[in-house]
Amino acid sequence: MVKKVLVAIATSALIFCGIATLNAADMGPAEITIENPDAKKPKPAYFPHKAHQDAGLACAECHHGMGDDGAQVAYEEGQAIQKCAECHNSDVLAGKTKGKDKLDTLKGAFHANCLACHKEVAEKDEAKKDLKKCSTCHKK
Repeated sequence: MVKKVLVAIATSALIFCGIATLNAADMGPAEITIENPDAKKPKPAYFPHKAHQDAGLACAECHHGMGDDGAQVAYEEGQAIQKCAECHNSDVLAGKTKGKDKLDTLKGAFHANCLACHKEVAEKDEAKKDLKKCSTCHKK
């Protein structure tokens, strides 16, 4: 009887560890280079994805879905993640983002979300003032 209990516990532990490993492995790439097809002077942006995760940002801080009307739909755990350019382009969002900081461009979407957050963090912490610089994301 004791042997069966130990085997059951060991099996449960292995299954749990396997599921935890699968969930941890699906955290996306550690680093992302974002090419902007709309830019007149393409200057890719560097995005340290893992560093943002390690800093405690929730997935929903950046990721979201889109309703039929173009409105942002809140991210839900396990939701499929697409590249931002899949929706943030003038073909998909044409006429759906009037007055919304040019969210129909990749540049507009990143500057609205990322730059706003960088400025907020930089204002709260003098040691992070360089986050407001273009070169933070757009490496030379």
